[in-house]
Amino acid sequence: MEGAAGGRPARPRGPRGPRRGVRAARPAGPRAPVRRPLTTQRSGAGTEGLRRANTAAVLRALRRSGSSTRAELSQQTGLAKATVGAIVAELEAVGAVAEEGSRPGVRGRPGRPVALRGEHFVALGLELNVDYVSAVAVDLAGEVRFSESRAGGGAADLLALARTAQRELADPGRTLVGITVAVPALVRRDDRTVAWAPNLDLEGPGLADDLAAIAPGRPVRVSNDADCAAYAESHHGAAVGAAHALYLTGTVGIGAGILQDGELVRGGAGFAGEVGHMPVGSSDAVCGCGRRGCWEASIGLQAMVRAVGVQELETPLRTGEAVAERARTDPAVRAALERVGHDVGLGIATLSTVLDPEVVVLGGYFVPLGDLVLESARRTVDERLPSPEQVRPELRLSTLGIEAAALGAAEQSFEPVLAGHRDLTA
Repeated sequence: MEGAAGGRPARPRGPRGPRRGVRAARPAGPRAPVRRPLTTQRSGAGTEGLRRANTAAVLRALRRSGSSTRAELSQQTGLAKATVGAIVAELEAVGAVAEEGSRPGVRGRPGRPVALRGEHFVALGLELNVDYVSAVAVDLAGEVRFSESRAGGGAADLLALARTAQRELADPGRTLVGITVAVPALVRRDDRTVAWAPNLDLEGPGLADDLAAIAPGRPVRVSNDADCAAYAESHHGAAVGAAHALYLTGTVGIGAGILQDGELVRGGAGFAGEVGHMPVGSSDAVCGCGRRGCWEASIGLQAMVRAVGVQELETPLRTGEAVAERARTDPAVRAALERVGHDVGLGIATLSTVLDPEVVVLGGYFVPLGDLVLESARRTVDERLPSPEQVRPELRLSTLGIEAAALGAAEQSFEPVLAGHRDLTA
């Protein structure tokens, strides 16, 4: 699926000059952005906390830069060469890294590059949405080891898929680091309790408890779907390399994930990004939350299919593809999509005034529709931003498909390891 969406060039910001210049080419494969200075110790007091923090710094450096010599890792992390050497030896012993070109059990020269060896440690990400469930497993190196999506939208469907994923990943030499499930809901700071899910019959810690029961002893987290998808885009997709980015879901609900230097911005209670219920769009449109005038009621998947007069299919992507096909020959459908795009642009202009993103990534049904919606959205953003000095964000389409949120959820399961809160070598 093609994922590039055009945008307008950045305008200068007065005396500060342009914010963006020529974009560097993206490296092949996944790349984790630097989330904090590599030598920051925030994982606990004392020698053990320092050791975990230093180990995490080496892992983050390898995730970011790929294979590196011990000397290069020392330079990237600011750690002493002897410290890096000891960390690499511990990671080699548990199968987390290996010298490139080395044979099992045979240590090479210190100048030989070291690379992450992902297959021994995996994390599982799940998504429960209104009309589908998804699962993605990634390894320590960021490579996808399993992925599957199914029609359906209940907790029973999700648990069945989780069991399937577990069976596929089962291996005596493999450790499941954790499970994170993405849901279209407000999730409390404990990363387990669903506080509000207007489009799902879901509340409290029950989903986390059910997953913990089928994966005893493994950490289970619950996270917002837009946050997870945004995290995936910043590590694997259309927001790689963007310092300030905003991700918009394109499903029944409309949510946002806000990214600053690859890190999610969650707000005081963890609820940041609930943009679908901004009073933007048609004032008489009834939303799933029970109110009128929410942005979601004008640009959500169900609002879009009503506007164009087609039937909703099993996933948002399939629905979008069917609408795009109709639009090729039906002027009325194209006109309806232009109106949807106008309402998309209204909301993006509002968010841009507050958040000032350099990139806005649109996922879900927006991807197959592409410029049928985005051309109108771009025009509206350009018209509605109050000052010509404000940078117009570049609108891009997601490159990760329907499993973006599950992929991001899997990556978030590795966050305790990469932050130094959990030790793979213990």
